Formats: sequence, C-alpha cells, structure tokens
Amino acid sequence: MIRAAKYLTPLVVFLLALLAFNSRGIACYGTVIFAWIMIPAFELLLQPDPANLSAAEEEMARKNPVYDWILYTIVILQILTLFYFLQQMKTDSLSLSDIIGRVLTMGLLCGTFGINVGHELGHRVKPHEKWLARISLMSSLYIHFYIEHNKGHHKRVATHDDPSTARYGEPVYSFWIRSISNCYLGAWQIANKETRKKGKPVFSLHNEMLQVQLFQLAFIALLWMLFGWPTILYFFLAALIGILLLESVNYIEHYGLQRKQIADGKFERAMPEHSWNSDHLIGRLLLFELSRHSDHHYLASKKYQVLNHHDDAPQMPTGYPGMILLALVPPLWFFVMHRQINRFTKLKTSA
Repeated sequence: MIRAAKYLTPLVVFLLALLAFNSRGIACYGTVIFAWIMIPAFELLLQPDPANLSAAEEEMARKNPVYDWILYTIVILQILTLFYFLQQMKTDSLSLSDIIGRVLTMGLLCGTFGINVGHELGHRVKPHEKWLARISLMSSLYIHFYIEHNKGHHKRVATHDDPSTARYGEPVYSFWIRSISNCYLGAWQIANKETRKKGKPVFSLHNEMLQVQLFQLAFIALLWMLFGWPTILYFFLAALIGILLLESVNYIEHYGLQRKQIADGKFERAMPEHSWNSDHLIGRLLLFELSRHSDHHYLASKKYQVLNHHDDAPQMPTGYPGMILLALVPPLWFFVMHRQINRFTKLKTSA
C-alpha cells in the first residue's frame, strides 16, 4: 500500500489545477509553473533512481489492485475536472491572461493524464479498462491514438515506417505535423483492414474508427449544449495542447534510434536500446512510469508499476518535462542529443 501510495502524486497537479480554475492573475499559472519550471529544476538536481523491484516485490505489485484503482480514479478526476474547467470558463469574466493560464492548465491535464492514462489502460485486456482508456483519451479528442499506438506504433517503432518515431535531425515542429497526420490516417487504415477481415463494409458501425468519430462528435455536441460558445473553443485549445504534449513525448522517446532491417520489410525485435529511458523519479511518478519507456516497448503487456530499468537502454540526461522543453529549441536539442546518441553508440559498440 505504501509503494502504491506514491502514485497518488498526480493529485497535487489536480489540486493546483482547481486552484487555477478558481483564481485570477498569477495563480492561474500555478500548475504550469510547477510542471515546466519546478519539476525540471528538481530533476536537474536530483539523481535518477535506476533501482528495480525484486522478483517477490514485482509479483506482489503486479497482483495489487490498488495500482489499477489509482488509474481508474485519475480517469474519473480527469473528466470531472474538464467539466469543472468548462463551467468556470463559462461563468467567470476573465482577462486574456487568465484565459491563457487556465487553458494551458487544462491542456497540461489532457496530455499528462487524459492521454497518458488512456495509453496505460489501452494496453490492458479487460473490457472495462479498454473503455476507460477511450473515455480518458476522449478528453483530448484523441481516441484513435488507442488504435494506431497498439496496432501500429508498437509494431513499427524505431523504423522509418513509424510516424511516431522521430528521425535523426528532425525538428519537433515538423515531427508534430508528420506524426499527427500519419497516425490519424494510419488508424483509419488499421480499422478499415480489420473491418474487411470481419467481412463487413468499411463504412459501417463495425469500423472502430467510425465508432470513434461518432463517439467524439456526441461528446462535442454534449459540451456544446451544456456550455455553448466560446467555451467549447477553450476545450478545443486545451485538447490541442494535450495532443501536442503527447506528440512531444513521442518525439523524445525514440529520437534518432533505429532497428536493424534483417529482411525485406522485417526488422529485429524491439529491444530496450530502441527507446530512450529516464529514471528521474518525479517524472516517473507523475506519468505512471511512462519514462521507463525502454521496458514498455520491450514488454508492452507489463503494467506501469513493474516496469524496469535496463542498463543497455539509452538514458536521457534529465526527466521528461526538461527534455520536452529542450526539444522546443531544436539547435540546443540537436547539440545535446546527438552527443548522447554518439556516446550510446560507442558504448554499444565497445560492449
């Protein structure tokens, strides 16, 4: 229970967000300051923690339902917070600065919890967890991520066929365009192919992507009826920020890493060395161990609480928040990461 309790850290972010939605001025930016200034500063000072659970501890953690209940709670909090955000944006008379601060805050929640928790639950097999994944992703209007990520990205990761793998020398801004557009089209291709395999017409409710579009349109219609214009615009902006936050994470997770091609159209198995890893503790807790991404791609079925550090995985110089900020300045990103890649390549070659 004590080990599981540390994953309640995200509640701090929700509390700061509620404060932002009930405040004016600088308090509207409290969550943003915490996420993009305080956490990166602490992670630059604190040493990463590469320790793994013992075999016995891992078995206990895997079977402990509290870890799952925490995720379910976050999904509920995310949707309730979204509705509260929209209600406050509708009723309050706000300055432009206040609006920006609140929208940035909601966007941070959309990416950090809406999409990230949806990603974690999207890898589960239980039907109720898959539905919770869709609901969580709905808060950023990005449910199709669930389709393309599981059935596309995990198969093609660290190859040029994968739109979610950033190529060596590719700036994050052009990556956003390539990844967002190709992931959406890729999700349609996957869903269409699966529908045809069922012997059903592509344009029918048997097509999962069509279900996704109708589900999201119904959600937008509900928000429109409840909150009207221009509040719905604030939701779209927050969802966009959440999407760009996700794609920035995609960018840093596999930048410049490539699997070897062993035959025509076939590549070596995805190993820990094909994903950038970060053991910086604050980011790990807030993102439910997403930054132990090397182990996630090595064994995608593993739950977040039992993901491991791998000595042969390339290591980020700091945690995810700091790395995202670094990526937003491409010359600085290239300066740091190309040296990291060269260092990792030399270590791998000497080994």
